[in-house]
Amino acid sequence: MARRRCKLSIYKQNKLLEMFVAGVTARTAAELTGVNRHSATLFFQKIRQIIACELEDESPFMGEIEVDESYFGGHRKGNRGRGAQGKIPVFGILKRGGKVYTKVIPNASKEAIIPLITNKVLPDSIVYSDNWRAYDALDVSEFRHLRINHYREFVDVENKRNHINGIENFWNQAKRHLRKYNGIPKQNLPLFLKECEFRFNISPITKQLSLLKKWKSKHLI
Repeated sequence: MARRRCKLSIYKQNKLLEMFVAGVTARTAAELTGVNRHSATLFFQKIRQIIACELEDESPFMGEIEVDESYFGGHRKGNRGRGAQGKIPVFGILKRGGKVYTKVIPNASKEAIIPLITNKVLPDSIVYSDNWRAYDALDVSEFRHLRINHYREFVDVENKRNHINGIENFWNQAKRHLRKYNGIPKQNLPLFLKECEFRFNISPITKQLSLLKKWKSKHLI
């Protein structure tokens, strides 16, 4: 990332950071702080870039892991899920009781999904997924692979731990947060998704603010 300092004063930057953590849009933050709208938008964009950079370097997950793909954007008419038109596929990995990792993917094929799992999940972990065929490769992998069939039941009544409720909950939270923007350009979705990941992984919001101030100084914006 280019080490170029923001022209805004430290006071203005900190006020914008507070607005960002509070979930305020850049346009509203600009009005509340008296900052030029384009400057606020650029500042928020830089913060999301920093978040994406820092989260990508976090350690792999181990233990009980849920994996799932979802679809963002596009039109609501017609098919949804894997058959949806104009939607952007994204993939998520969640450690139960811990953090989530997300990535925009070109498609929901095993070629796109399996390398992400092997890179971000340590061997001997238990990986829970639905019955999508892309996950078939996990059956002969170094993980213990358990499936949940959405078409019959969301939670296996015989094994209460055989579910992917955690990652499904994250998708719902992320979509609810992003809905306020009334549409996000496709090229910007990866950064907005990382913002959702950050909000999910780090709590309370006072810790989010403290961490963002530290990262901002580290990246010299």
